[in-house]
Amino acid sequence: MQSILEKREKQSIPGIKNLIAIASGKGGVGKSTVAVNLALALLASGRKVGLLDADIYGPSLPVLLGGEVRPRVTEDKKIHPIGLHGLLAMSIGWLVDESKPVIWRGPMATGALQQLLNDTLWGPLDDLVIDLPPGTGDIHLTLAQKIPVTGAVIVTTPQKLALADARRAIEMFQRVRIPIIGIVENMALHVCSHCSHEERIFGEGGGMLLSQQYQVPLLGSLPLLADIRADADRGCPTVAADPESAIAKQYGSIAKQVAAWLLEKEKEAESRVPFPQIVVCND
Repeated sequence: MQSILEKREKQSIPGIKNLIAIASGKGGVGKSTVAVNLALALLASGRKVGLLDADIYGPSLPVLLGGEVRPRVTEDKKIHPIGLHGLLAMSIGWLVDESKPVIWRGPMATGALQQLLNDTLWGPLDDLVIDLPPGTGDIHLTLAQKIPVTGAVIVTTPQKLALADARRAIEMFQRVRIPIIGIVENMALHVCSHCSHEERIFGEGGGMLLSQQYQVPLLGSLPLLADIRADADRGCPTVAADPESAIAKQYGSIAKQVAAWLLEKEKEAESRVPFPQIVVCND
């Protein structure tokens, strides 16, 4: 049987240096919230950043970013991304009725993803952050086969069930030869807003265990805070709403590590460029 790797025919996205996939393998771990805040933290570090919602069936960006406008479409069917909080963003949620489900078979969903990627006028970007849907299905395989993803960030919570699905996501990316940038452990600690009591309600050490098992960095462990949920619900993610907060600084630390990883990859790619062949001719 022909392998997944042999079937890949990747095409670059003009004007985009790096494509960063944010994945979890499981829903309910706060992956989309992490993706949005990480994109904003990369933006705050001085990089040009875009954000793509690759969840065709359950898009999150219209809620998380607060955009209620329709994107402008040109005569030749190109889409202008929505500008929110300094990010250039695109989601199927801005193109369909928010109250109606997207009832499409796999090929239609993957076709829509490719359109959002290729037909959006992203402009020059350092990074396009791609918020993947849960699981390891058609969307993920299309991304791996067709798009030159630079690296992936895996989001998990410390609990055993989330770790099991995060392992599947890591194994999938390894199989299709997409490097893992690192792991973000979300909801690692809950701090009571009344008495400041700390409790690890989803367990402890899961992110570090995953990091050690696969020899990839643990980029950070983020707390479970009511403010993060409230900021997301009102369409102003915490990094934008309160850039001096402790959680925004944690995201800044994660973004710094991601940017350093990307820079190292760029250096490696440059070192592999062959020297030009010199041909001496007698005229």
